[in-house]
Amino acid sequence: MAGVTRPAFELVVEGVSHAYGATTALENISFRVAAGEIVAVIGPSGCGKSTLLGIIGGLIAPTAGSVGVRGPLPEDSLNPFTFVFQDFALLPWRDTRANVMLPLEHHKLDAEEKQARVDDALARTGLTEFAGALPKQLSGGMKQRVGIARALVVKPAVLLMDEPLSALDGQTRELLMDDFEAIWARENTTGVYVTHNLDEALRMADRVLALCRRPGRVREIVAIDIPRGERIKPAALVELAALREKLWGHIREEARMADREVV
Repeated sequence: MAGVTRPAFELVVEGVSHAYGATTALENISFRVAAGEIVAVIGPSGCGKSTLLGIIGGLIAPTAGSVGVRGPLPEDSLNPFTFVFQDFALLPWRDTRANVMLPLEHHKLDAEEKQARVDDALARTGLTEFAGALPKQLSGGMKQRVGIARALVVKPAVLLMDEPLSALDGQTRELLMDDFEAIWARENTTGVYVTHNLDEALRMADRVLALCRRPGRVREIVAIDIPRGERIKPAALVELAALREKLWGHIREEARMADREVV
């Protein structure tokens, strides 16, 4: 109808708590993620970062609270949420194309559209020439690019990333952060990015949500006003260093306690 404005898309997490038996992992977590925004979640070991991501993605039912998507999903989105994992989670007997095709197999799309989506995802992640390679033939960075392509092929409303760079060496991590920046700018990606690495969070996110140790609660949400593409430039380093010190100050003692904990 003319004159009617469609509501803006956003992810809404409201009052989420979760317990494993007698142990409370998360308590009263609330935040929102706007369309095109990346929110990083940091905190000491055991604060419930991965549990929170699992709840958002529907893998874990919260003890209390809710997660929802408000507003229209992006055009051509097949899944509200799609994960990118730290261990790549590729099927070793499938080549790159077949791994990227995997999440489309249960969708009612014709073969031509499926192939077009896979071709597009491979092109967007620089994998076209590696379409026939098996995972064992790929480097760690290339495997994670396959994981990203597999997520993008369904055009998810929200990309959920669980330590996506933690299994990679430092040089590969830097290269993939460059790739992520380019992809997110091009795709206007909305995402929740779990990481233990403060520098990674400050490089990748628009806002950083800091959780305290068990039970995980929101300690603070820190906005990063520097454009993502400007953050590796010398002029931004002083401001980013101050933000890093602020975040580290929130979690330093709890991280030390977690490091000394007997599991």
